[in-house]
Amino acid sequence: MTQIANTEQAEHWSGASGETWVAKQPLFDALMAPVLDLLMSHVALQLGARVIDIGCGTGASLLAAAHAVGPDGHVTGLDVSEPMLEHARARMTETSTTWVTCILGDAQVHAFPPSSADHVISRFGVMFFEDPVAAFTNIATSLSDGGTLSFVCWAGLRDNPWFRDPMDAAKAIVGAPPAKDPRAPGPMAFSEPGYVNDILDAAGLQDIKIETHGLNLTPPGTLKEVVDFAASEGPAGRIVREMGGTPADVDAIKSRLTEQMAAYETPAGLQVPARIHMVSARVAS
Repeated sequence: MTQIANTEQAEHWSGASGETWVAKQPLFDALMAPVLDLLMSHVALQLGARVIDIGCGTGASLLAAAHAVGPDGHVTGLDVSEPMLEHARARMTETSTTWVTCILGDAQVHAFPPSSADHVISRFGVMFFEDPVAAFTNIATSLSDGGTLSFVCWAGLRDNPWFRDPMDAAKAIVGAPPAKDPRAPGPMAFSEPGYVNDILDAAGLQDIKIETHGLNLTPPGTLKEVVDFAASEGPAGRIVREMGGTPADVDAIKSRLTEQMAAYETPAGLQVPARIHMVSARVAS
């Protein structure tokens, strides 16, 4: 029986947001490819390794991990979004990647088999926990002696214009919704390195390291196509819906975003600067 503690996030990612990720999977995969490259380079998975991918989404990180460990290894993907997991399962079938298992579950309460993994990884899948200490304490039970936890998370709104610019444009047009707790479950919840360190320490993990990297996100498509997407989804879309914005407001947001994002155009396409925390820890040997 599937246990879900964080019902709010499960409902969110199993609804319109999850469906958007499924429909736009190629876009998101291309956008986040440099981030996934950073994570996989850091983890350096070996052939035959056993891996758990927390918040595996539509499967990009599953495929990367499966390629690294090969058929003699195994990758388990866990996510609270059934639509995204269904899409991930389809991708595994299409690519004959039979050594991947996709499970609907909440990492905070999922009954991981003890010491069943050599590595736990996550690409932006751990900032949404209802109780982060409980979640990482539970995740740690899945790791074998000396096993590693490695994940990436956003290093803050101001340093990430993929979020900042649409949010600023939307607020300028329709106003700002009530401020929320910056540590509440959401993309930027783990932007403070000290806060993340305290969570992992309280969960009993050791050798905690947090390194901040600059890289460029690579959204595919023309400037207009990227702006159309950024103005209707993510933070801009949420603000427009919350503030009761109109189609005319969305057009005004697009106009502002076009000016902002034009600065990121290069001959190779849009390159949107980002700052990412690369976080690692391990369980005791």
